[in-house]
Amino acid sequence: MIRILRASIVAATLAAAGLATPGAQGGPTPYKLGMFRQGDRVFVGMVLNDEMVIDLGRTIAGTPPTLKGLIAQWSPPTADRFASVASDSMANPPASAMKVSQLKVLPPITDPKVLLSTAVNYQEHAVEMRSTTTTAASAQAVDPKVAQGIPGYWDRRPGDPRQNPYFFVKANTAITGHDDPIVIPRGRDRIDWECEMNIVIGRTARHVSREQAADYIFGYTLMNDVSDRGGRADGRHGSDWQLGKSHDTFAPLGPFIVPRQFVPDPQKLAVKFTLNDTVMQDSNTDRMTHTVFDLVEYASNMMTLHPGDLISTGSPAGVGTARATPVYFKPGDRSTCTIESIGTLRNRVEAEK
Repeated sequence: MIRILRASIVAATLAAAGLATPGAQGGPTPYKLGMFRQGDRVFVGMVLNDEMVIDLGRTIAGTPPTLKGLIAQWSPPTADRFASVASDSMANPPASAMKVSQLKVLPPITDPKVLLSTAVNYQEHAVEMRSTTTTAASAQAVDPKVAQGIPGYWDRRPGDPRQNPYFFVKANTAITGHDDPIVIPRGRDRIDWECEMNIVIGRTARHVSREQAADYIFGYTLMNDVSDRGGRADGRHGSDWQLGKSHDTFAPLGPFIVPRQFVPDPQKLAVKFTLNDTVMQDSNTDRMTHTVFDLVEYASNMMTLHPGDLISTGSPAGVGTARATPVYFKPGDRSTCTIESIGTLRNRVEAEK
């Protein structure tokens, strides 16, 4: 009876604050982490039930002012303390509890040392982009240049039929936030979407094997790898990845980071992108060619990864440029990227002023 009364009181408290009552769950209380602005104040927040935000700087002494700084200082005692705060806050919301809708959601990380993106990591996307003429990745393994892997960086294991992984770098200046605009550059009219899951590195990583990779992942977020498909008229040196990928606002990120303990299997998550409520991409992370663990291995063999670094895992099929009649962003469009267990990233589309 006491428990029932307490639950009723909690529900009434949440209702009075305009917050939904969380459902009962076994195990640790799940939470997400994000960056928020309230007036002139910016702070790290814990997100519960996708609605309630706890100001961690006012709740846990010594909380760094940025989420990247928090990730760098993360430790088992920190994890235990956060688990306790999440559980206590769900049972007894603090007086400082706020609704997400009352705050400005900022990109969770704006200054990674590196923002890596994975090119063509879903075979269906490879086919629609006509980068290969067959749906069987194994056909590429007969090419000796593919079969040897990438010496020093990617050692191909016996019987592995997949193509070698491929990274490119997006500029940090392309990062923008949830509900912020995607800006179409002046003179460009072939701007496309790519809804992608993003790996957030939690520990300094160098020469990490795929078997060890999970220990170096802090969590996951979303990124829309916005792409300019127009290319350059002179065709110099083939594809111009920087021109195509790094314009301002071409990396909407967030809205939050989900710690990896709340994503039991990152390779079994539904991925959906809608344009003005019309489904354009509908896939699953189980269709990735290289898993999140493969990508951490490959990246860490190429460079040292640091806490807060980001690796976007590639786009599934369904991009606009590959359609029989291409579809591109236009001013006024609504872009919505959703990944199961991670969240939903929304952006509007505007023309550059």
